Amino acid sequence: MIVISTRDFRANQTKFLDLAKSGEDVILKSRSSGSFKLIPVEDENAAGKKRDITDDIVAALRQVRDHLDGKIKLKSAESLIDELRGNTF
Repeated sequence: MIVISTRDFRANQTKFLDLAKSGEDVILKSRSSGSFKLIPVEDENAAGKKRDITDDIVAALRQVRDHLDGKIKLKSAESLIDELRGNTF
């Protein structure tokens, strides 16, 4: 584990980012803000990229349309909650 100051980090950002990317624990310490661990982000969604929910919305609208057409029957709120939590039997 490497513990560095914000000043060291500013002076050698690439070095410390490369160390974190290679698996080294890099801790950034700041007197005023506390400590932070540098961790590489592998997943695009974890990097703050907004997820496109268009497909989810279209699927939900189709379900509503199918219900209104009488093709499906609404479930109870409890069964929907269980289904969302993965507790379906």
